[in-house]
Parts: sequence; structure tokens; C-alpha cells
Amino acid sequence: MVTEAVLEGQISPAPAVDETALIRAAQQGDHDAFEQLVRSYDRPVLRLAMNLLRSPEDARDVYQEAFLRVYRNLGSFRLDSSFQTWLYRIVSNLCLDHLRRRKVRREEPAVAQTQDGPVDYMQNVREERADVDPQRSLLSKELGERIRQVLGGLTPRERTVFELRHYQGLRLKDIGETLGTSEEAAKNCLFRVTQKMRVALGDFV
Repeated sequence: MVTEAVLEGQISPAPAVDETALIRAAQQGDHDAFEQLVRSYDRPVLRLAMNLLRSPEDARDVYQEAFLRVYRNLGSFRLDSSFQTWLYRIVSNLCLDHLRRRKVRREEPAVAQTQDGPVDYMQNVREERADVDPQRSLLSKELGERIRQVLGGLTPRERTVFELRHYQGLRLKDIGETLGTSEEAAKNCLFRVTQKMRVALGDFV
């Protein structure tokens, strides 16, 4: 079972180990091996959930539920496929379920969590001084609003594809597998998102 220390993020990342060996050991009931697997993926999973849901509370729920599902179903995992893809499929499906259940989409912030920490989409036009040029300040606000509109207008699947490609670094083939679709479908979805971004931010880029 996932320990409280792991869920609270109090355990430091584990050193590089043979993932296949860890999976085999965890499948045989080795709890330490399972916790090492959790430590290897806890931050990426939480980041993925947070970027998709934009809600710390919902992301936390998905994070815990995802690893609980992994724990319960690890015995049926086939070692001839990617553990990362299998895990991300669980997380993505949970996030998509959350997004579909929302009746009202919340306003999206212009900040995303990446591997290197928070990234502000507006960082290239952010105000740096209190007496910044008023025109620059206006452009900053307009850019932020356009970005929020694009993010808010993405379908749950589009947002997931965008996140998996640009922030998790997955290949289109792996994204397709994660979402239970084809590489071509994932590519087309990413193209649609890119086009939306270009149209919305055309005069800024």
C-alpha cells in the first residue's frame, strides 16, 4: 500500500534502479519496491494532474486514486509494454473524468507546472518594474486574456494531448497509446491545438 510519507511527498526521489526488476518485485508483494516505483513517478503524476485540472484539490485526489489503482492492478500489468504509458493512461482517464463532470469551466491561470517549476506563459511580456511602459502593461494583460481563452476553449482530450506532448515529453505514438487511440489521431489533435494557439496569439509571435 502507498505509505503516508510517500503521499505527502516527504520521501526523496529514489536513485536510478532497474524498473522492470522493481515491477516484478512489487507484483510479488514487495511493498518497498512499489514505493520506489511511486517515488519515481510521483512528481510527474502530480504535475500532469495539476496541469490538466488546474485545481490542487482535484489534482491531489487524482494523484492518490491513480496510485491506488496501480497498486490494485499491478499484478495484471504486462511487462512487454511501457509502465509509464500505462500509468499516464490511468492518470489521464481520471483527469478526463473530472473534467467531464465539471458543469462550469473555471477561469484558467496563465501558469503551468513544468519539470523545472512554474512557467508563466506571459513571462516574455511580464512587467518588471512598477513604472513599466503602460503600452507594455496593456499588451501583457491582452496576451494573458488570449491565453486563458485558448486554454479554456480546449476540449479535455486536446488539453491532455497538449500536456503530454509539451510538458511530459511523450512521443505522439505513446500519447495515442495512453489515450487509447492512434498516433495519427494524437497528431491531428495536437495540430488543432497548435492552430488555436497560433490564431489567438498570431500578432504576439
